[in-house]
Amino acid sequence: MALLQYLGTGRRKTATARIFLRPGTGKITVNGRAFEDFFTTYSSRAMVRQPLQATETADKFDILVTTTGGGIAGQAGAVRLGIARALCEFNAELRPKLKAEGYLTRDAREHERKKYGQKGARARFQFSKR
Repeated sequence: MALLQYLGTGRRKTATARIFLRPGTGKITVNGRAFEDFFTTYSSRAMVRQPLQATETADKFDILVTTTGGGIAGQAGAVRLGIARALCEFNAELRPKLKAEGYLTRDAREHERKKYGQKGARARFQFSKR
């Protein structure tokens, strides 16, 4: 018997998340840890659950997540995009609802590089007249 699962990949800033959506009871595992242990803030947990709540599929799937790079907020955004894409693979009829909510849009904002002769990307060294 083949394992039935739906795959989705999400990216945000420098974070990448691979999502494995499997029929189940709603358990989420991130990098081998419990969902609540990995995403400790309420806002990041809510962000991850958004696509599931929008499509009312929160208790239909067990979700296995492997995520790398970036920070907690970036990883949460990457997981959200990955879950939305995996849900589209599961059922294409969910796509318009997810798209209307903006869960299928890759946030293109990236870190701006530091410029030479400056303190940061935009911040300058302090000017001294004397």
